Amino acid sequence: MKKHGANGAKALVLLSGGQDSTTSLFWAKNKFGYVETLSFDYGQRHKIELKSAKKIAKLADAGNTVIKIKEFEALKNNALLDKKINLKGKDSVNKNLPATFVPGRNILFLTVAAAFAYTRGIKDIVIGVSQVDYSGYPDCRAGFIRSMEKTLSIGMEYPVKIHTPLIKLDKKQTVLLAIKLGVLEIMAYTHTCYEGKKPGCGKCPACVLRRKGFDESGVKDPALG
Repeated sequence: MKKHGANGAKALVLLSGGQDSTTSLFWAKNKFGYVETLSFDYGQRHKIELKSAKKIAKLADAGNTVIKIKEFEALKNNALLDKKINLKGKDSVNKNLPATFVPGRNILFLTVAAAFAYTRGIKDIVIGVSQVDYSGYPDCRAGFIRSMEKTLSIGMEYPVKIHTPLIKLDKKQTVLLAIKLGVLEIMAYTHTCYEGKKPGCGKCPACVLRRKGFDESGVKDPALG
């Protein structure tokens, strides 16, 4: 295992390869002595983000494990799993949510992550969710995170702590945090675009939100070259 820093505590970071999870990874690097990452191949529209996650984990000197989840293959009712669905539309069941909402995604991700962490003696899990810029996803809210933390701890008789360093930050503040952590240049390797285009299509909800954060921070997005 690779050591990172002075603190002996260990953490597992859920790393999608995007801006938020990457910022959370380096936040964890500052806080914990040992950090490794976990990524998920769950049938998303493209696999480019997984390549980004692998690259970023290497730059962070942190191990990266990819777990394939097939359970979502039967849920072709959202835009992140079905390319035929409009990325800018509404969820087919709950019209208050965007079409990009994947029901149960963070529930399953955190459950698998907790089990994975358990086998490695890791009690701290880091996830880059935000309840400010979160597209309305209910599984990015603080109440959900605390509930999952309690459920996982009870279900495994193992003290799980879920850290959410971005939970109260908007995209501008996330950019500023990356600057504070000294890793702004790493954002050049992150991938946000739902369409899987590099440096981004500039039109999908994820690209629009990312651009807004960099524009408001007054900093050029390193991914744009």
